[in-house]
Amino acid sequence: QVQLVESGGGLVQPGGSLRLSCAASGSIFINTMRWYRQPPGKQREFVAKITSGGSTNYADSVKGRFTISRDNAKNTVYLQMNSLKPEDTAVYYCNSLVGDSWGQGTQVTVSS
Repeated sequence: QVQLVESGGGLVQPGGSLRLSCAASGSIFINTMRWYRQPPGKQREFVAKITSGGSTNYADSVKGRFTISRDNAKNTVYLQMNSLKPEDTAVYYCNSLVGDSWGQGTQVTVSS
């Protein structure tokens, strides 16, 4: 089972940007990878996914602001987050569809 480690979270002002990374311990070449988030006091929710072929899908709340990408050579998935809003504040998790592996999460806080 692949192990996932997220990084790149932090505190950013509204309108700012962050790039999250998800490093896998093994190959993710054939795996669909997903980002989820869990806002304070709420349930975990889907953010974005990318298939092995590079097709992407986004939650309506982030469409046009977030971009998911992958570098199979580095076994890493990214989430570029632009035009951040306070409601994007959450712990962000990386997930692999095959094997259903989860990372430990990285905190993103959007506040002035």
